[in-house]
Amino acid sequence: MSGTSPTAAGVPDELRRRLGVPDAVLVGLGSMIGAGIFAALAPAAAAAGSGLLLGLALAAVVAYCNATSSARLAARYPASGGTYVYGRERLGEFWGHLAGWAFVVGKTASCAAMALTVGAYVWPGQAHAVAVAAVVLLTGVNYLGVQKSALLTRAIVALVLAVLAAVVVTVLPSDAADAGRLDIGADASAGGVLQAAGLLFFAFAGYARIATLGEEVRDPARTIPRAIPLALGITLVVYALVAVTVLAALGPQRLADATAPLSQAATAAGADWLAPVVRAGAATAALGSLLALVLGVSRTTLAMARDRHLPTALAAVHPRFKVPHRAELAVGAAVVVLVATVDVRGAIGFSSFGVLAYYAVANASAWTLTSAEGRPPRAVPVVGLLGCLALAFALPLSSVLSGAAVLALGAGVFAVRRVVGEQRGA
Repeated sequence: MSGTSPTAAGVPDELRRRLGVPDAVLVGLGSMIGAGIFAALAPAAAAAGSGLLLGLALAAVVAYCNATSSARLAARYPASGGTYVYGRERLGEFWGHLAGWAFVVGKTASCAAMALTVGAYVWPGQAHAVAVAAVVLLTGVNYLGVQKSALLTRAIVALVLAVLAAVVVTVLPSDAADAGRLDIGADASAGGVLQAAGLLFFAFAGYARIATLGEEVRDPARTIPRAIPLALGITLVVYALVAVTVLAALGPQRLADATAPLSQAATAAGADWLAPVVRAGAATAALGSLLALVLGVSRTTLAMARDRHLPTALAAVHPRFKVPHRAELAVGAAVVVLVATVDVRGAIGFSSFGVLAYYAVANASAWTLTSAEGRPPRAVPVVGLLGCLALAFALPLSSVLSGAAVLALGAGVFAVRRVVGEQRGA
């Protein structure tokens, strides 16, 4: 993301427009179908029981509205930056700053959730130690300028889809899968379903990667609006099949208590051979997501530091490795602190609050578009904005309080920066 221009973010003045609809859909799938589905089902079941399926549908509706609003804004502003740019251009500098702040906060918590997912599936008894090691390792990898390639992204998506397919095909028809456990919503309250939707939103959050490809797709006004719903629809079908399978195998209570739901579902179905495969797939997906997240958050931190929304010391670029090394070390340190102090459920809730705040700004920005600017149907940003706020404040109270406090801190930083700037100008 960038607060000024693509050049300010350290990329060429003009990126090559080489991606068509299939390519953009693959990018969206690579961003969404990852470790989130391995981690988010358990806290959703704890909130809503079998109502997690209703929560999944609600999360998808909000994600669709967010995606549509983001796509229309991306078509209007076909440059790297996302809601950091949209909020600034449509609502004012403060809202752009707040969106960028929410992105950094939410995605830093996502890094912690991904690291803890690695630990939960690799070595449950030492999940936090494994998570810290993973963060340190991948921060070092990013520091040396090694990035996840498009080829690696495709390989990880293929691996994750293969693992999820194996779980569905093997577990669902088994004797352990009791269809009677799928009395959808029988044990759920409206508040529980809303909270489950907010937690499951974590597994959809990558779809905006398509909307930020404005400079890299052919005919963005046509390609992006087509690619986002296709990617989102495919992801929803995959997630629904997996959720039904795991819920049927474990039941709501066992799923709520699970630390590694998909591998435990395989064991419950008597497919012990599948459990290590699932653990390996989950760890690989989480490591891939963690690598990309650390990369993305550090670049956003760099852009905000260059715009003086964060300390300018974080804008330094390493003379040899050509990476924002101080930003990467700062992000890595913040993630290590989170990993050492929270569990995966707390990290998911905190991440969801930040990301939902980010998309609330996106929907508010989309509302200001005129029909000549490609405004979406009026209901879309309205439902998206209200949905984001409802899901954010339905999250566990600890997530709401901590998330709101961090956003308030971000607003305070903006106010101090504004006052200091005015004094210097005087």
